[in-house]
Amino acid sequence: MDILKNFDLLFVGLTVVAIGILGFVVFLNNRKSITSKSFLVFSLTTVLYSLFNYFYYTTTGKNPIITLWLLRFTIFSATWHAFSMFQLFFVFPEGKKKFPRYYFSLLLPVVIFVSFLTLTKYTFWGIEEDGITAKQSYGLIPFALIVVSLMFFGVLLLVRKTLKTTGPIKNQFKLVLTGTVFTFILIFLFNIILPNVYLIVKFISFTPIYFLPYIFFTSYAVLKQGLFNVKVIATELLVFSLWILILVRTLLSDRWQDWALNGGLLIILVVIGIFLIRSVFREVTQREKIEKLAQELNQSNNKLWVANEKLQELDRVKTEFVSMATHQLRSPLTAIKGYASMLLENSFGPVEEKARGAVDIIFQSSQKLVKVIEDFLNITRMELGTMKYEQSEFDFKNVVESISKELEVNVEKKGLQFLLEVDPTGDYKLTGDSGKLAQVVGNLIDNAIKYTPSGWIKVTLGRAENKIRLTISDSGVGMPAEVIPKLFQKFTRAGDAGKINISGTGLGLYVAKQIVEAHQGKIWAESEGVGKGSKFVVEV
Repeated sequence: MDILKNFDLLFVGLTVVAIGILGFVVFLNNRKSITSKSFLVFSLTTVLYSLFNYFYYTTTGKNPIITLWLLRFTIFSATWHAFSMFQLFFVFPEGKKKFPRYYFSLLLPVVIFVSFLTLTKYTFWGIEEDGITAKQSYGLIPFALIVVSLMFFGVLLLVRKTLKTTGPIKNQFKLVLTGTVFTFILIFLFNIILPNVYLIVKFISFTPIYFLPYIFFTSYAVLKQGLFNVKVIATELLVFSLWILILVRTLLSDRWQDWALNGGLLIILVVIGIFLIRSVFREVTQREKIEKLAQELNQSNNKLWVANEKLQELDRVKTEFVSMATHQLRSPLTAIKGYASMLLENSFGPVEEKARGAVDIIFQSSQKLVKVIEDFLNITRMELGTMKYEQSEFDFKNVVESISKELEVNVEKKGLQFLLEVDPTGDYKLTGDSGKLAQVVGNLIDNAIKYTPSGWIKVTLGRAENKIRLTISDSGVGMPAEVIPKLFQKFTRAGDAGKINISGTGLGLYVAKQIVEAHQGKIWAESEGVGKGSKFVVEV
């Protein structure tokens, strides 16, 4: 078979395959979109129109009956082709579309009526003796009117949308509009004017050529919008090349057996190719979604970073405010505590016993407030990085004994037994801030006093593994195991601590931990459970 004699068949085949590929690729891009569905229907009606048109052309002059029916099916498919084009432009580029009432009650019934009218004798009722010229009837008038109207109003609708649209998608409208205008100018000229006015029908067989501008511009519009990447395009080109190769082999076959074999292979490859393109596209789509999520996550992280910076700044301002406020409170409280102490010591003369009780309450309350304020000041200094440690060499044993002696009075008031055990052979010299470590020791012993309703408190000082170890143990309320890891956090207290000591703030142990760690030491708590006492250990 001479390939030149089958050039039009080869070209029709290639064009039909290309139109089919474009239709399914766009549809698979978004199967739920009314635009994608309409584009697929338009592609399929274009394929049918091209095939019927080609077979009508190739059978003219052979069998008048077959020629007549192929001509009728050609204009039948042309009717639905025009309607599908109109619907595509009616819904483009929306994902969902609410159709007006006249669409299904008037337009669609008219199209159905005209399409079936084309299959009757009222359009073409026979073929002339030359085997080519069709005998026309008045049914061609409504056919021509509906097709021309659908084409005209479809293009007009696309033009209006293009003019109204703004932004990047406007370029997509322009490309589709350009391809549409070129395609339908060619169709109107070679398939309507020349055959019906000048009776020149030899150009009808080349109808698929007239769709190439639309295919080219629409494909370019889709690709330009970034709907597919290189991997998808490469897969499409590979599949398309295989289809063309098998199609050419089919058209060049001399025997019907080869034609049937190659034709069946082509059908199988078309099905497999569509599924292959779909799977690759799905993979690319998932990857693009992941990349988009990654970008959104990165943007969220940036926003969180900015928010965190603002929160840190607010926290710094809060810390500075607390520092300033506590400084302002400390001076008058020190004066209140000092004058209350002087009144209790009769520095201004004897104080009646009834008034002495009230003054003592003032003294004790101001002393507690001074301690709370000191804790707040220490925390703000630590958070601001302004905490100062006065380094000097001192004997830690003297610090422990001094604090123990000061607090022994409070132990006796509660009727507790107080034990101080110091290993006399140990060396307890340290280099650090004796005042800060004295604060730690005082805090731990004071806590033991507060949370031991009855029983004993024991302070042990010794050495373990070349380190100085201070242990304050008691027979007090104890702690549950789940509370111990949280004890040294800010504003954290043991479960029932508030019932025994309502004035606690939960800051003392946090401050103690910071001071001990600043001296390269460790502090931890131990307890066998509620009601079984507690043990606090400091190693420096």
